[in-house]
Amino acid sequence: MAGSGAVTRNTLRQQIADALRDEVLAGRLRPGQEFTVKQIAEQYGVSATPVREALVDLSAQGLLDSDQHRGFRVHEFSVDDYRGMVEARALIVDGIFLRIAEHGSDAGRSAALVSVRRRAEEAGRAARCGDLDILVGYDLRFWRELGALAGNVYISEFLHRMRVQCWVFAVPYLRRHGGLDEVLWSGHGELVDAVTRGDGEGVRQVVQAYNDHALAWAARLERARP
Repeated sequence: MAGSGAVTRNTLRQQIADALRDEVLAGRLRPGQEFTVKQIAEQYGVSATPVREALVDLSAQGLLDSDQHRGFRVHEFSVDDYRGMVEARALIVDGIFLRIAEHGSDAGRSAALVSVRRRAEEAGRAARCGDLDILVGYDLRFWRELGALAGNVYISEFLHRMRVQCWVFAVPYLRRHGGLDEVLWSGHGELVDAVTRGDGEGVRQVVQAYNDHALAWAARLERARP
């Protein structure tokens, strides 16, 4: 029975962490917003222990800051932080996706690309329609599934963490921006096409355009500072 309880608690811990991450990604928990373990426990109707563990997990992922006396607050990323995230992922994304492209004809990878293509279609459609709520979920799944094709869990987890942090920074700004269809990157399908063809140069060009798009947006945010 003790083992069953441990599984239940760990599952609850993950469920709470996932729910709070979704709240941050949706912008309902805003940068700088403070809360306590007690408040979250009461909100979800659970005990304090799995909540505290979930909040510690999210702090380790860089999404929350903890204060011994005040509880937790949503981390506030700066434009410089965002630029650093983009540059960090750029250092490895080119190489990792070129590697995927080189093995694009592998049967297992080809089967996995069918699922990735569906994610790409949904993410691209959401971006072109300016539907941020739909885009964030599909975009994260797209990059995670595509990154997993490299066969290195450490790299794919790193990329996923960078993507989550990028969205945590971007969502509050994007929600205040009109005409999102003109701002959001929608090249997911082009990247899958290049990977499927085994076109290394095509992959490099799409990824470069993606990074350039992100850095250009960061530069616009900086210029708009009062």
